[in-house]
Amino acid sequence: MIRQITHSKTRNPAGAFTKKVFVGLSGGVDSAVSAALLIKAGYDVTGVYIKVWQPDWIHCTWKEERRDAMRVAAHLNIPFVTLDLVNEYKRGVIDYMLAEYAAGRTPNPDVMCNREVKFGGFWQWAHKNGADFVATGHYARISGGKIKRMLAGIDKNKDQSYFLWTLNQGDLKHILFPVGHLEKPRVRTLAKKFGLPNADKKDSQGLCFIGKIDIKEFLAHYIKNSGRAAKLGKVLDLAGEVIGKHPGALFFTLGERHGFTITKKTTHDGRYYVVAKDMKKNTITVGSARDTGRLMIPGDRFAFSNVDIINTNWTRIISKIGSTVQVRTRYRQQLIGATVLAISGKNKRARLKLESSTDPITPGQSLVIYKGEECLGGGIIL
Repeated sequence: MIRQITHSKTRNPAGAFTKKVFVGLSGGVDSAVSAALLIKAGYDVTGVYIKVWQPDWIHCTWKEERRDAMRVAAHLNIPFVTLDLVNEYKRGVIDYMLAEYAAGRTPNPDVMCNREVKFGGFWQWAHKNGADFVATGHYARISGGKIKRMLAGIDKNKDQSYFLWTLNQGDLKHILFPVGHLEKPRVRTLAKKFGLPNADKKDSQGLCFIGKIDIKEFLAHYIKNSGRAAKLGKVLDLAGEVIGKHPGALFFTLGERHGFTITKKTTHDGRYYVVAKDMKKNTITVGSARDTGRLMIPGDRFAFSNVDIINTNWTRIISKIGSTVQVRTRYRQQLIGATVLAISGKNKRARLKLESSTDPITPGQSLVIYKGEECLGGGIIL
């Protein structure tokens, strides 16, 4: 259900027009506190629950989440709207995710959810309905005047800038992150201070909007219904010898240590981790924990130092070749030093040299680039 909102510009006591903000109310405490803080700051706030596509074969909680969002809006005495972005989410997030897995890559759907839905379809609709800004409960910060800088959230355990690397200057100028300068315990305290009905609600986990799901079960359902089948395949060791079997290469992510069966394991072997996979041959290669730090690149080249990324986006400025930056290739991973080796393809491709080993570098995941607290951008690992 999408309801057009007609707002007339209102003036605050000082005579200036009040800025209108549409806040994405997810039903959680972070977005609820964001709305309360914006009201306190003098903005004209409307709460928006974004309804997205959800599988019809698993338990979905969107009605409960929407109810919590409505209760927050009622408590804050602000307008509430349900925005239907089912098609945008299905096309931009789910279809993308399934296509990436089918190609042997491991996508990051939360990044695409932010790009296509929260700061794509949501902003487009909000702008048409008179909004000056959209706001969410993300733990990140935006600073600066005419030129904006995106910064990591103050709470290092909750910082979500990793998922926001696709934002550009055009986006940052109309986005607000009201809780980005706060630590989570302070947000909880404010929720109780504001008397919010969801002040004690636990944080959601899992896939953006959908929640916690078993990715293998999710993939298996759609592969089966698409007329394709996951085929049993061979597990190889680093020497190429067959040592086990698995249910299908597309189900595995580099660094994973579950889901495959080792049939030639000795008492001296430790745990095995996936270090490479071949979609055409339907094989996965496994090694020790030490080997996961050296991703097997196609062509029998072992490397963790040089990483290529595509679909690169720069939030403010394009890094110069030879410049030193910091990167992470997974959420909450420690930042590691890197050097920009090359930028090409109208700035949409880049190569970086990592200064130390890291977690398995997984094609399809995001490599996000920082300079201190500032998120400079990122790209998809090739």
